[in-house]
Amino acid sequence: MLDWFHLTMRITILDQYAKGMVRLDEKLGEEIRGDLQRVKWYCWHGNVYEALRHIRFIEMDAEEFLYRLEEDHPTAEHRKPKKLLKAIGEFRNYIESNAAMIPNYGERRRYGEAISTAAVESTVNAVINKRFCKKQQMQWSKEGAHLLLQNRTRTLNRELADTFQHWYPEFTYEGGEKEDNLAQAA
Repeated sequence: MLDWFHLTMRITILDQYAKGMVRLDEKLGEEIRGDLQRVKWYCWHGNVYEALRHIRFIEMDAEEFLYRLEEDHPTAEHRKPKKLLKAIGEFRNYIESNAAMIPNYGERRRYGEAISTAAVESTVNAVINKRFCKKQQMQWSKEGAHLLLQNRTRTLNRELADTFQHWYPEFTYEGGEKEDNLAQAA
């Protein structure tokens, strides 16, 4: 699954380029910003086809504007639409390449499912930074850190108990959620 946070960060960067376009052509810049909001909405709802269609609209508008700008006013102001055009092309490729990994984030959120790995990434970074810091008395090996992250991932995915049960078939769970008991033990 594509992380919603990373997807929206790319759209935010594109919106910054579009804000620069507003200074060159207010109507076109606002139209591009509106299309970007539609792209974000379609991505949120997992409608990659419509998102790509609006991305192509933005590309066509930016290309047309660049052509008119070069024809009418050959100046250094060409860099802004060129940067937008390059960034939107890279974003289109990103969406096309990852289309199969873009779920309906709205539906996932309604059902309490993950739409972002930001909390996990933050935890992983904090643990790794803490343990690999040179000020620590004891440092982990790369293998030890890797094993910890596997354990943590299995806990978060609620797979740890089944894995543990597979390794130790005689193990029985006492009271409450088996995942919670194992998570506390880990």
